[in-house]
Order: sequence, then structure tokens, then C-alpha cells
Amino acid sequence: MEIKVSASILSSNLACMSDELSKIKTAGVDWVHIDVMDGVFVDNITYGNNFVAAMRNYSDMFFDTHLMVTDPTNLIPLFKKAGSDMITIHIESNGDTAECLRLIKQLGMKTGLALKPGTAVEECFPYLPLCDMVLIMTVEPGYGGQGFIPDTLVKIKRLREYCNEKFPHVSIQVDGGINNSTAVLVKQAGADVLVAGTYLFKSEDMKKACELLR
Repeated sequence: MEIKVSASILSSNLACMSDELSKIKTAGVDWVHIDVMDGVFVDNITYGNNFVAAMRNYSDMFFDTHLMVTDPTNLIPLFKKAGSDMITIHIESNGDTAECLRLIKQLGMKTGLALKPGTAVEECFPYLPLCDMVLIMTVEPGYGGQGFIPDTLVKIKRLREYCNEKFPHVSIQVDGGINNSTAVLVKQAGADVLVAGTYLFKSEDMKKACELLR
């Protein structure tokens, strides 16, 4: 199973984003993970489509955009225009989940569906035909630097078993508390896309840190 690493810019120096994007690419990271928070679905507020468009001027990397917003429906076209390659929406958000996933596909992007730690993994099963990826949150969404929730490993394993049987094309992404130790656990459970923020950006050698995640 090929492992991809997605660097969460939530932990980067946002004042020097062009430098940070260059650093990510030089380190051999696969994707750029962009957490969009509206201050309602989660407490924190981060950045919007204009910020993503500005980033796109400095990077040709794969933009992995995670919408932690109350209703993603009207935002999807904006983030497509801004340069997102994939959009992940939350199953717990408002709006029609299936229609949002279809819209993402129609606009030519990869589709992702995210689940909070307290959401049963089986809730995503009806939507898997529309998904390229499912994101299992391994911390509560909203803030970087949190500790990994071990109970999420059961959800990852259950989803991997189900996908292997019925939807083998679906990737499983994990986000929250991922480092060289927890990476071993989530990969064993079946995850193949690892989001890391603090671990990568606080490391002395990002390239080495990225290799250890793989």
C-alpha cells in the first residue's frame, strides 16, 4: 500500500507561506493539507478561498482542502476556483452530503468525506460510491497540536476491511496527533494518507520526518 503524506499548514508559519510551501515540496511531502474553519462548525477560524488562491501562485503541489464549515455547499465552487485539487467535507455538516460530493466530482476534483471521532464509521458507508477518500479524524477537529485518540484505530480498521471488500479504490486519511509513533499504528489499521502538522513543521529535518511517517 502506497503511503502519502499531507502537510497541514495549520502548523506552519503563515506569514512566510511561500517559503513554507517550498520547504514542504523539497522535503518530499506529497500533498498540502488546508484546514478551512468557519468559527461555527468548530470554534477556530483559519483562512478562506482567497488565501488558497494566493498559495496556488507559489505551488504546483496537490491541494488537499478540508472544509470544517457549517454548510460546504456554496463554498465548493469557490475552492475549486482557488486551486483545490481535493475537497473533503464533513458528514456532520449541514447540506446534502451526496449532492456536495457529486458537485465536487462534477467540478473535476477528488472527493473526501470526513468523520469526527465520535461519529460511527458505518455512517459513511452509503456515501462510499461517491468518495475517493474518507478522513477519519484522530483528534477533535478545530485545533492543531492535540493528542492522538487511540479509540479511532478501531474505526480505521473497520473502514479498511469494508473498503477492501466493496470499494478498494477508497483511500483512508487520518488527521490529528500523527507522528512517527502513531503513524505505525494507523498504517497497521489500514490508513494510507497521513496528515501531519506539528510533527513535520517542528522537526529539525522535515525530509527525514516525512520519510519516517512513510
